[in-house]
Amino acid sequence: MQFSSVRRDWSANPKREMLAGAVATFALIPEVIAFSFVAGVDPQVGLFASFVIGIVIAFTGGRPAMISAAAGSVALVAAPLVHAHGLHYLFAAGLLAGLVQIAFGILRLGVLMRYVSKSVRTGFVNALAILIFAAQLPHIIHGDWLAYCMLAAGLAVIYIAPRVTTAIPSPLICILVLTVAAISFNLPVMRIADLGKLPDSLPVFGWPAVPITLETLTIIAGPALAIAMVGLLESMMTASVVDDLTGTPSSKNRECTGLGIANMASSLFGGIAGCGMIGQTVSNVKYGGRGRLSTLFAGALLLVLMVLLKPWVSQVPVAALVAIMVMVSIDTFDWSSLKTMVVHPKMSSAVMLVTVLVTVFSANLALGVTVGVLLSGVFFMFKVARLLQVKTEIDADAGQVRYLVSGQVFFASADVFIDAFDIEQSKGMDVTIDVSKAHFWDITAVAALDRVVDRFNTHGIASRVLGLNDASATLIKSLDGSTKLEEI
Repeated sequence: MQFSSVRRDWSANPKREMLAGAVATFALIPEVIAFSFVAGVDPQVGLFASFVIGIVIAFTGGRPAMISAAAGSVALVAAPLVHAHGLHYLFAAGLLAGLVQIAFGILRLGVLMRYVSKSVRTGFVNALAILIFAAQLPHIIHGDWLAYCMLAAGLAVIYIAPRVTTAIPSPLICILVLTVAAISFNLPVMRIADLGKLPDSLPVFGWPAVPITLETLTIIAGPALAIAMVGLLESMMTASVVDDLTGTPSSKNRECTGLGIANMASSLFGGIAGCGMIGQTVSNVKYGGRGRLSTLFAGALLLVLMVLLKPWVSQVPVAALVAIMVMVSIDTFDWSSLKTMVVHPKMSSAVMLVTVLVTVFSANLALGVTVGVLLSGVFFMFKVARLLQVKTEIDADAGQVRYLVSGQVFFASADVFIDAFDIEQSKGMDVTIDVSKAHFWDITAVAALDRVVDRFNTHGIASRVLGLNDASATLIKSLDGSTKLEEI
């Protein structure tokens, strides 16, 4: 079983894996350079990070075929630290963030992804697709007629080439065709070299040049925790998207630990911390990436392109990369979600839309997902609370009132539970509260039951509680509830 897993991850269709990884690499270049500027660092810092993270996480990650690199959300968190204290404090924060992520995985907290609903995941994917497209708008809006022609030609190649051949991914053909055309005709278009300084050497191992003091820890602790949480959230979300695309499971806890190791390695080699890149990951999966080889090749090829093939790569038109990213945004967006919005429950659709809106307008994927998860929880509690029912059966001849409780009693439904009991109509009668079809979940629920019984006692009404299941009875006894319990 172990051997088959290794073979699947590393040697199943190597040609397909490497070509898919190559597509992801070219999709990485413009985003990583742009994110480096967001973080306030040289492009080579983001590029160093991307190929170090890519190579390390290929071995340590828990989701084969996933592409991880320097990401925009991490750059947004890192920027204030760089501006206030300098680059080496960013490296120190990356080391600490990596330790937090490793601890997260060791403590097996990756299971928290179970609480992210399908609506939030769909909103996350759609928002990211919009952000990927929005990131290309400066190149599109400020381009001249030649840039528009190059972009149109690139998109035409990407979508027409697969009808001719699928041996080579069409984005690679797009890059080759547009680069040859730009060089052959000496076209005055923006090239990769115009985006910023590219690396001219291999990354060098080095400890961050910061004093090892409590003051340093105070400076980097907050940013490190933010980097760790944002990175974990995006990586877990990206892993879940790949799970859905490929129909295969992944180890979320291993991904947490693997990301932490990769970020520590990146920080020690002069790179920014990073996380899963959903756009590039979707490209990798779309063109056949399924194993760890595609992830490894994407990182290794980035190193080769940026250092050994720098003169050639520098001549690649930016329009070719923009065309690839436009294709990525189109493929990433879940177009079927627009149709299902009118079919799905309104609350689910609302969660999806809110996740998209918060993410797009804040440009913060972590914030969008956090809001979506919280809103999902509120809607879920509201839905469950409404399922609580208390029916009243009155036997006037026998002088008895029986309240039949069914559903879940917890902090969100406790008030509904209390208000369902009518003191006035119960006066002069014996009251039975039948909770055999109910479950009490928390201290608020126990307090609500105690409050109802106390109300009856205060008005001189005899009452008893019947049918508590074992879990509810144990909870009440452990909390020292005053309720008088009886067995049916």
